[in-house]
Amino acid sequence: METLNLIKNDPWLEPYADAIVGRYQHAINKEAELTRKGKQTLADFASGYLYFGLHHTDKGWTFREWAPNATQIFIVGTFNGWKEEKKYSLKRKSNGVWEINLPENALKHEDLYKLKIYWEGGAGERIPAWATRVVQDEQTKIFSAQVWAPAKPYKMKKRAFKPATDPLLIYECHIGMGQQEEKVGSYREFQEKVLPRVARDGYNCIQVMAIQEHPYYGSFGYHVSSFFAASSRFGTPDELKELIDTAHQMGIAVIMDIVHSHAVKNELEGLGNLAGDPNQYFYPGGRREHPAWDSLCFDYGKNEVLHFLLSNCKFWMEEYRFDGFRFDGVTSMLYYSHGLGEAFCNYADYFNGHQDDNAICYLTLANRLIHQVNPKAITIAEEVSGMPGLAAKFEDGGYGFDYRMAMNIPDYWIKTIKEKIDEDWKPSSMFWEVTNRRADEKTISYAESHDQALVGDKTIIFRLIDADMYWHMQKGDENYTVHRGIALHKMIRLLTASTINGGYLNFMGNEFGHPEWIDFPREGNGWSCKYARRQWDLVDNPNLAYHYLGDFDAAMLSVIKSIKNFQKTAVQEIWHNDGDQVLAYKRKDLIFVFNFNPKQSFTDYGFLVPAGAYDVILNTDAPQYGGNGLTDDTIRHFTNFDPLYKKDKKEWLKLYIPARTAMVLRQIK
Repeated sequence: METLNLIKNDPWLEPYADAIVGRYQHAINKEAELTRKGKQTLADFASGYLYFGLHHTDKGWTFREWAPNATQIFIVGTFNGWKEEKKYSLKRKSNGVWEINLPENALKHEDLYKLKIYWEGGAGERIPAWATRVVQDEQTKIFSAQVWAPAKPYKMKKRAFKPATDPLLIYECHIGMGQQEEKVGSYREFQEKVLPRVARDGYNCIQVMAIQEHPYYGSFGYHVSSFFAASSRFGTPDELKELIDTAHQMGIAVIMDIVHSHAVKNELEGLGNLAGDPNQYFYPGGRREHPAWDSLCFDYGKNEVLHFLLSNCKFWMEEYRFDGFRFDGVTSMLYYSHGLGEAFCNYADYFNGHQDDNAICYLTLANRLIHQVNPKAITIAEEVSGMPGLAAKFEDGGYGFDYRMAMNIPDYWIKTIKEKIDEDWKPSSMFWEVTNRRADEKTISYAESHDQALVGDKTIIFRLIDADMYWHMQKGDENYTVHRGIALHKMIRLLTASTINGGYLNFMGNEFGHPEWIDFPREGNGWSCKYARRQWDLVDNPNLAYHYLGDFDAAMLSVIKSIKNFQKTAVQEIWHNDGDQVLAYKRKDLIFVFNFNPKQSFTDYGFLVPAGAYDVILNTDAPQYGGNGLTDDTIRHFTNFDPLYKKDKKEWLKLYIPARTAMVLRQIK
C-alpha cells in the first residue's frame, strides 16, 4: 500500500505506520462486510430505524425489536389497559428479531406503550430500543413510549440547506435552559426567542445539547436512554422539526451533540438489560461500565451495535434534517482506559495497543456514512488526548471528522486566569496555544466550555470578576475589578476567535458574561430552575455593563466574516514582546494588536507591516464596548518609510496602545 498522506504530512508518525494502516484497513474491511462487498451502500445498511420500532403502514401498524435473549414479548399500553393479551404477542423471526402486525384501530396517536419481555429466569417492562417518542408521566415520573402519528405532521419548508462554514461560527445551546423564566424551556420558545438572537449576533450554526431522551434532566443530556427519541420535556417532534426548519430559513445550521460514547445504566428506561441480557448492546466483563461516568460502554465490535448507532446518525439527519453532529466523549471511546489518568506525552501513547480499534472503526464509519447521506454535513470530535488523524480525511488515513475541538484553549485560559498574576501573562505563550494544531486538521476554537459554567467551576467572566458582578455591573458604578474583567473578557475572545483555522464556538450566554453557574433542578436545590436558565434581561438592559460584552461579540464576528474564507488565511505573527506583553499578527489585510500589560500604555509602538494606510475597525477600548476611549479611532494610520525594509515592501506602523486593550486594523487598498 502506498504511504498514507497522514504519515507523509507528519514524518514523526512513520514508526507507527503499521498501526495507522491497520486501523485504516480495519474500517475498509468492516465497511465491505456491512455493505456485502459493495452490493449496498453504507447509507443503505444504516436504515434500521425504517425497519425496527413502530411504523404506521397502509395495512395498520408494524412493530419490530431485536431481542435475541427474549423468550416471549407483548406490547402493552393505554390501548389495552397495560394487560398482556395474545393478540398483542410478538412472533419470533430469525436473528433474534421479534415482530407484530396490528390492525389500524389497534393504536392511535399519543397512545402510551411498552414491551413486556420475558427471558429465562425473569421478566420486565421495557421501552423499545428504537422508540422515536418517549414521554414521562408528571405524577408517577414513569417513562413510556408514545405513538406519534399526527393527522397533519409538520412538513419542512426549507428542503435543501447548505451550512455556511466560512467560517463556522457555533452558538452552543441547551433548549431547556434557554429561557429567562425559572422553568424548562421549550422548542417553540427557543425558536421564537433565542434563534433571532443567534442570527442577530452573527452566528451561523447552533449546536444543540441534550436532544436525545435522558431520564435525568441534570445529566445535561449525557446519560441517554432512548437514542432515537427527541427529548419530550422540551416539546413534540414536530416542534423540533419546526425549530430546525426555522433556523435553516434564517441561514443557521443545526448540529446536535450526539452521545454514542456511553449510555445510561437504567434498565426500565434504557438499554441496560433490555431482554435479560446486560451485554446485548454493551461490552462484557470489566469493560461494560464506565468507571467515571456511572454509565455503560457500547460494544463497537458487534455488527448489531454498529447497525444501531450508524442508523441513529442517519435517522437524525433524515427525520429531523440535522446538519451534523458533535460527537461527545470521543477520548473515552478511543482508549480502554477512557483516557483516565493518562498524560498523552508522546506519539507512542496513541499507538501502544491500548486503543479500542472497534470504536475507532465505528467513528470512521460514522463519518463515512454521515458524509454519504449529506456531503455538506458537519462532524466535530470532542477529544482531549490529541489523537493524530482524528480530523484528517479518511482517504489520507484519518478518521474523517471535519473538525476537532481545540480543547487545549479553554484549559489554557482558565489555568492562566487562576494561576498567574496579570504581569505574568506572556503573549508568546498565548499565541502558541491558540495556533498549536496539526496542519492537516481543522479545529473549533473556543475560549471557555459549558463545563466551566457548571456548579463547581466558573466561567471566564466569573473567574475575572466574581462577586463584584452582583454589585458593580451598573453603568457608572464599575470598579477596577469589573473594568479589568470586561477588558480581558473581550481580549481573550478576540485572540481566540481571530486565530481559528476552522471554526469558533461560544456557549449560550457566555458572549455577554452570563453571571450565574448552571445548576439543574435536583433534590439538593429544591428542584429549582433558578440557575438552569439564561438571564437575557441583563444583556438587554442598556443601563448594565453586560451589553458591552454582547455588542463586542457581535462586532468581533462581523469583522471575522468580513474576510472571505477567513479561517483559511495564514496567521502571520508580526511581533511579540513578553516584557511589554504586546502581541501583533496579520491575517489577509487585517492587523491584530494586543497589549496585555495591566499598567503600561505605549506611545508610537512600532510594527513592520505592508506599506500603506490602515483604519481601526474594532477596538476593545471603545466606549460602546465598555472601554475608556483613550484612542481616536477616526484617525487613519499611515506607515512610515524605512529604507532598511524597502525590498520587503514593509514600513513602520506606529500606534498608541493603551494598557489592557486590543485593536484590529484594516489595510486600505
